[in-house]
Amino acid sequence: MQIEFSNFSFQYESLDKPTLKNINLKIEKGEKIVIIGASGSGKSTIGRCLNGLIPHAIKGQSTGDLHIAGKAVSDFDMHHYTELVGTVLQDTDSQFVGLTVAEDIAFALENQCTPTVDMYPVVKSTAQMVELETLLARSPQELSGGQKQRVSLAGILVDDVDILLFDEPLAALDPKTSKKTIEIIDQLHREAGKTIVIIEHRLEDVLHRHVDRVILMDNGEIVADMTPDALLASSLLTTHGIREPLFLSALKSANCHIVEADKPSNVNTSYLQKHKQNVLDWFTAYSPEIPAVEQAPLLALSELTYSYNGDVNAVDDVSFTVNKGEFVSILGKNGSGKSTLTKLIMGVVEPDAGHILLNGQDLSELSIFERSLRVGVVMQNPNHMISHHMIFDEVAFGLRNRGVDEDIINEKVLQVLTLCGLKKYRNWPIDALSYGQKKRVTIASILVLEPELLILDEPTAGQDYRSYTAMLSFIKELNARLGITVVIISHDMHLVLEYTTRSIVLSDSKLIADAAMTEVFSQPDLLAAANLTTTSLYELAISLGIDDTSAFMQYFIHTEQARNLA
Repeated sequence: MQIEFSNFSFQYESLDKPTLKNINLKIEKGEKIVIIGASGSGKSTIGRCLNGLIPHAIKGQSTGDLHIAGKAVSDFDMHHYTELVGTVLQDTDSQFVGLTVAEDIAFALENQCTPTVDMYPVVKSTAQMVELETLLARSPQELSGGQKQRVSLAGILVDDVDILLFDEPLAALDPKTSKKTIEIIDQLHREAGKTIVIIEHRLEDVLHRHVDRVILMDNGEIVADMTPDALLASSLLTTHGIREPLFLSALKSANCHIVEADKPSNVNTSYLQKHKQNVLDWFTAYSPEIPAVEQAPLLALSELTYSYNGDVNAVDDVSFTVNKGEFVSILGKNGSGKSTLTKLIMGVVEPDAGHILLNGQDLSELSIFERSLRVGVVMQNPNHMISHHMIFDEVAFGLRNRGVDEDIINEKVLQVLTLCGLKKYRNWPIDALSYGQKKRVTIASILVLEPELLILDEPTAGQDYRSYTAMLSFIKELNARLGITVVIISHDMHLVLEYTTRSIVLSDSKLIADAAMTEVFSQPDLLAAANLTTTSLYELAISLGIDDTSAFMQYFIHTEQARNLA
């Protein structure tokens, strides 16, 4: 037995209740398993127990037993864990040790006293595997979120350990890179016989390759341990707030009865044909309504160009307009210029050429503080935004900075915390939260200010489906009720499908598309150019011979939104 939890419980020092409750879990050598669950369900805590962060870096009280490679971890020093388990953390910034990408990848080899001459080919081939060969001399801290994730992945690929633990490995990756990451993990599993443990919200993306078992957690307990096909055929995902694959949701919307024998973990299997008539009958009932959209411009970017080093443009001659009340997505591969656009709008960096207008006013005339009163930005990494110890104080900070009366602050903060699913945590220290919960705190701290324009950079990273649905439904309500214009920068194709109406697509710093979201999502070649992929919803339509894939997706979105409101 490679890993075995026996009646294992754990309680963090800062909490009054256990996070893990009586866990019994066996993982055989060479198995590949996925652990899923809502934010705060305990899945990341299991990962921390496996890699030694608990108890060596994070204190608390544990009971029961945990054995790794047949040995009780109660006898382990930290180095025992590192010899057995390689980890890619969700928060990549906390994992870097080298000054350059090459040094960081080579770190494990240096610890193994590998001769320098032998390191070079290993580092180079590993970097090529994760498409980092041109970035080896760069500092990891200068890279985009997705590039950082690939550096961390490369760092454990060179390490000769039997168990590989991935904590939210896809959180910051674009869809095409996500698929490649899953393929690399699968290759390691098949060719090197590694034991793989993946902790991930994005179940559909993980199921791009075979998985032996899925472990579903809720409230610190294991509520299911079964094959992917058995899980997808059940109602457990919906019950426990986990996003099921898009094509499966469409089949269920069309009243198709899915059973385990259908092998529903694969959209390309032959069972789809037996459901074809149900889906066609469902789709022909669609009569689209085209809502009137206000065309008054709010944000206008004109011929915007910026370079960090004066050599290669991070944003190259980009022009587009976001109208008042719109819900727009900006899409593109890691490093395509999406986050740089945000920095330019915030005023963190100034453009080399071009202009940014907000309600007709040139933003170059405003200070960063003045811009912040009108444009709210939620950054990708919550740790880059948090400045207070307690949750309530963090959310109240912006209002206090504006001199708002404390009674009004209390009312507004509690309202936003409630809508973001955080009210019960209002008196908690932020350090006690999961990464996904911290993300919600940062979003709440911006929403409470009710900005004219709200920019969300990867809002679903580290978020479970139930949490981000509640949060974005609230943002959509603000969008409709108060007219707040929303721009989402995201790799999450589910999110973009369900909430945005128009997509702006960047590739290699240039704008390559500005069109209705379903139109963009119906063009495989365009998506491939931006390192995006078609969704399983599109693949389902094609498999069933539906030509108007855009209308098919629109109807699915309409159905999902109606179901969420019910």
